[in-house]
Amino acid sequence: MLPTTAPPDTSLVERWLSMDLDAWTRHVVRRHFDPATGSPYWLKRRDELDFDPFDIAHYAELSAFGPFARATLRDLDPVELVPQAVPRPLAGCVVDSGGITGRPCQVFRTGTMRTHHALWRRFGLVRAGFEPGRSWLHALPGGPHGAGEDAGQTAHLYASVVYGVDLDPRWIAQLIRACRLAEVNRYVDHVVDRMAELMGSRRIDYLETTPALFQALARRHPDRVARLDGVRLGGTQLTPPLYRDAVGALDGGLVGTSYAHTVGCAMGLAPERGGDLLPYVPPYPQVTMAVVDRNRPERTVAYGEVGQVRLTVLHEDLFLPHLLERDQAVRYRTSADWPCDGVANVQPLQVSRAAPEGLH
Repeated sequence: MLPTTAPPDTSLVERWLSMDLDAWTRHVVRRHFDPATGSPYWLKRRDELDFDPFDIAHYAELSAFGPFARATLRDLDPVELVPQAVPRPLAGCVVDSGGITGRPCQVFRTGTMRTHHALWRRFGLVRAGFEPGRSWLHALPGGPHGAGEDAGQTAHLYASVVYGVDLDPRWIAQLIRACRLAEVNRYVDHVVDRMAELMGSRRIDYLETTPALFQALARRHPDRVARLDGVRLGGTQLTPPLYRDAVGALDGGLVGTSYAHTVGCAMGLAPERGGDLLPYVPPYPQVTMAVVDRNRPERTVAYGEVGQVRLTVLHEDLFLPHLLERDQAVRYRTSADWPCDGVANVQPLQVSRAAPEGLH
């Protein structure tokens, strides 16, 4: 059961932000490796490790696990990663990553994880200035993608009416890979027409969509975009020029940002240097982000340098140490308000016909 709606209560997120990361690390590692509470996957792996996971006392010592292989999230039944402490039979949804580079990564999202994701999402909307009680158009991938629950969370936690337009990013990626660009354009036209139809027949205050779709919508229907009170852009293709174009297209409306990754979503902070720097922070302490040398992923790059995004998931119900994302970013030094690093100017690590980005 998700928490109630308005007024937006940020006290739980603020408590999370005050947590000691070393203590939280010890708590999560012990939960996943304890024979009575642990997850089947990590209990099986315990005998293969050359160290005792109960000796892990600090967050930095998670490097002993090495990188967590993305292929595991494609091949493993995701329930194997859920601790036995979570009551059986399990009740929840399996969510997918985009799957642009092959079969999607999958994780089981428990009720606790859903609540955590929803409260961080609401916290991001509050900080960005979006008002509860307004109407939204949500044009993002639906279930089984992680973003599939976002529309319902906005409706419930933000006391909002939410209209939806669905996307299939995997189909778009296949079309691009096969050079079937005419079909790509037809699909984009279909989605944009549906968005414009809703914006013309209903009062839509806010739009949530991908940068590529927003760009297509703004080109074809600038008048309807200008009437919006705000837009929230997610994905990995929000560049500084596109951000500035969005600010201009909204004629004074809000432009919020988010960075969706394999196991969740990072919240956008206020852009800096006139939009040249677009920073994000993870939902601490359950997820942390590092920017590492793509050739030596054990080495964190200096602040301001570009490297590969590395996630560490320290959820009570999901433990994934040092998961390398297929994204690159600038390592971002956060203010004293945040207990961890952020990332900025996220982009795909490599774009090719073999791994196209489509409408993300």
